[in-house]
Amino acid sequence: MKRNFLKYFTVCLAACMGLQACDKNFEALNTNPNSSPNPTPAFVFSKSQLDGAGDVLQLLHGTMQYTTSYNDVAGFGAKYILAQSGQSWGVFNNAYPKEINEIQQVMAQVQGNADQVNLLSAARIWRAYCFSRVTDIYGDIPYSEAGKGYTDAIYKPKYDEQKNIYADMLKELDEAAAALTTTKTVTFGNADLIYGGDVPKWKKFAYSLMLRLAMRMTKVDIAAAETWAKKAIAGGVILNDADVAKVNGYVSAGQDINKNPLAFNWLNSDYIKADGNSNVEGGKYQDVFIDYLKANNDPRLGVLSVVWIGGKADTSFAVQKGMSAKLGTKPADFPTYSEPNPATILQLNSPYLLITNAETNFLLAEAALRGWYSGASASVSYEAGISASMRQWSLFGSGAGNITANQISTYIKYHTLNTAGTTAQQMEQIHTQFWVGVFPNATEVFANYRRTGYPALVPNNYVGNATGGKIFRRFLYPATEQNLNGENYNAAIARQGADEFLTRMWWDKP
Repeated sequence: MKRNFLKYFTVCLAACMGLQACDKNFEALNTNPNSSPNPTPAFVFSKSQLDGAGDVLQLLHGTMQYTTSYNDVAGFGAKYILAQSGQSWGVFNNAYPKEINEIQQVMAQVQGNADQVNLLSAARIWRAYCFSRVTDIYGDIPYSEAGKGYTDAIYKPKYDEQKNIYADMLKELDEAAAALTTTKTVTFGNADLIYGGDVPKWKKFAYSLMLRLAMRMTKVDIAAAETWAKKAIAGGVILNDADVAKVNGYVSAGQDINKNPLAFNWLNSDYIKADGNSNVEGGKYQDVFIDYLKANNDPRLGVLSVVWIGGKADTSFAVQKGMSAKLGTKPADFPTYSEPNPATILQLNSPYLLITNAETNFLLAEAALRGWYSGASASVSYEAGISASMRQWSLFGSGAGNITANQISTYIKYHTLNTAGTTAQQMEQIHTQFWVGVFPNATEVFANYRRTGYPALVPNNYVGNATGGKIFRRFLYPATEQNLNGENYNAAIARQGADEFLTRMWWDKP
């Protein structure tokens, strides 16, 4: 008995000594050498910018009738097929663990330091941009408690009303723009992939985003829309090519995150073989878009589209042809349809445009119509928007995107704003040009279409669609929200309406 006890004691003592030895190196052994408990704000800011820009919702190019596919799965955005409705979860599922969580970390690291006010302000502006994209697609979303799992152990964030989200985003933009200052030299510098730390340009980005959000409210709160639009205009919006908000620095080779996200996604889903026929997902430009460009002798047609003939990309006007969204099988003449130009829009090292002077000028044209802007007439801003939207393609490819000044002036000559027409007629002209001029930013065009009703797109009543042949009003929350955040999810739909494609969000009123 005594011998057994001594044996047991010896084993326990050895075990304790072993545990004590392990404890001495516990922290070192259980620390990830590739991570940091105090992340470097500049690195995380760059990552948030890449993630926020890279969260491209391709299906909206179909919804806004730029593209389509004969493949029912890939063609969900153009056909609204019920069985593929889960594709609408993507932005929600990606945004929170990536760009929103990342920008929250940046803000936590730089706040409270007066010397880093420009870092905090840029982060607040970028946070508003990221959240605006999510709420404009889903409506009520987690906002005030979002991204606080690490810092506050909030794992089931409440959904905020979109009305309150908008109020806070506008407040954030107002305060951040005012706080930006050239008297402080600390910026994100080269880690800022949009402006390289240029403080005056960040101000213009903030006020341009403010103008975008202000105009979004015209159907639901006209007084607030006017107030914020005027504040944005007075602050100074993006009017020059040099101030366009775009993510720069993408490369043609290397890690995929460093490639233009739209070009990367389009190439790998459909156009990588560049022969016009081996398109894996069956994608082409839609007839609605190509027909409009052709009918209006638009010089952007050859810049944006090609038809593959004899193994070569043909940009000539006559051969361009869009494919119908009603097709459910591959047509015999599939190679004869237009698809994105590999020399321009499919360039992996091209910039990704966030807010352009084309967009702001079209919004200023509307503001002038409403009497909110006196800096230029509606006609002048409208023409400036068209001109800017054509010039911006020079950023894509090595000369393949250049449109001459003569081509631009000729197009404008035959597409002047009908100032003798009704406000509705002028709005249709402005926002139809918005549809063409802001391409390929389908996410923004989708929001603007729901607000204005322009362009007057005809829905595709495809067999088995999820919307009764109507264009979406919003996207569905991910199914995981019902299981993991059910109480807050249920509160949101009880307030906003059923979690369905045709439920209208706060600013989207008939």
